[in-house]
Amino acid sequence: MSGKDLDYYLNLNWTLQEGEDLDFDGNPYHYIEIKEIPSFLFCAKTSQKALENYKTQLRWTLQVMLEQGIHITEPGEEDDEPDWENLCP
Repeated sequence: MSGKDLDYYLNLNWTLQEGEDLDFDGNPYHYIEIKEIPSFLFCAKTSQKALENYKTQLRWTLQVMLEQGIHITEPGEEDDEPDWENLCP
């Protein structure tokens, strides 16, 4: 056990990816994704509401991941770019 609990993960500096899209009726909505947690997506009517409320869903997502023993990639843990020198000697 690493000793890292839910509060530890909730306070990390996650890489938020924000965007806007249209729902099925053509109404705009705002969403937040977290780069390190590909399964995470939170939607709200405004950008402000999305930023105010995404942490509730993040808490639930992290809690399930911890309970199921799923590895949680922390911000800065993995580089986007593969290490080509070691992959292709």
